[in-house]
Amino acid sequence: MADTRAQAYAARFDKVLDHIEANLGEVLSVERLSQVANFSRFHFHRQFADYIGVSVARYILLLRLRRASHQLVFSRDVKVIDIALEAGFENPESFSRAFRNTFGCTPSAFRRSPDWEDWHTRYRFRLPERKLKVQVEIVDFESTLVAVLEHRGPVEGVNGSVAEFIEWRKASGLSPKGSVRTFGIAYDNPDTTEPASFRFDICGEVATEVPANPQGVVTKRLAGGRCARVRHLGSHQRIGESIYPLYRDWLPQSGEELRDFPLFFHYVNLLPDTPEGELVTDVYLPLR
Repeated sequence: MADTRAQAYAARFDKVLDHIEANLGEVLSVERLSQVANFSRFHFHRQFADYIGVSVARYILLLRLRRASHQLVFSRDVKVIDIALEAGFENPESFSRAFRNTFGCTPSAFRRSPDWEDWHTRYRFRLPERKLKVQVEIVDFESTLVAVLEHRGPVEGVNGSVAEFIEWRKASGLSPKGSVRTFGIAYDNPDTTEPASFRFDICGEVATEVPANPQGVVTKRLAGGRCARVRHLGSHQRIGESIYPLYRDWLPQSGEELRDFPLFFHYVNLLPDTPEGELVTDVYLPLR
């Protein structure tokens, strides 16, 4: 009985977190959020802080600044004032002040030289794992030639590697953003791998071999064959909630055996063009 009540309580908070992610550009009042979860508005502040580890206002601010950070670095043609307004700030001054108070630098300074490792320390929330019921499909994935930037080292540095890969895309024209598929190959689990040993490939579909380039992008091939596919909806930060049920629940009961190729992702849409709550990522688990 106690477990059932705890699960019901967690489900109510899941609704709140999903609502916040999906409506970051809207007014997110405590009264509205308490209604989403059917909590008393008089106690919601304390309940949220006790459950997540930060106040609801701080959580919303950090998620808005997270989206703004991605726009600053990955959409350099977008003006800071437009990023500020889209993030829900009344003017660039209030945006700059909030950004500086949170990350210790101005938005423009972060755009020039982002310190992703320090940035990540602000996003260590006490988020409970959502118990998702994943829908698994068995599909035949066609062998795909990809351009790859190999990230090696702490997971906090992946965003920096993504920025390098974007620079290569712009300079080469071989893997233009938006017209081809983007993938990620996950060799290691960041939760169980020593940071210095973590390996992740950032990939873009290409039609030909990649010539030598300053960014160190190389050519690889995503192996074709049978795969179990799960669609993850929402933030990349919570993609483990779709991966773990695949390994923990589905695989032991399926009778399937894994192929000697890593788990990989197809990013159907991407930050910062897509709000975090609307991200769609297909997870592929290669099977024999």
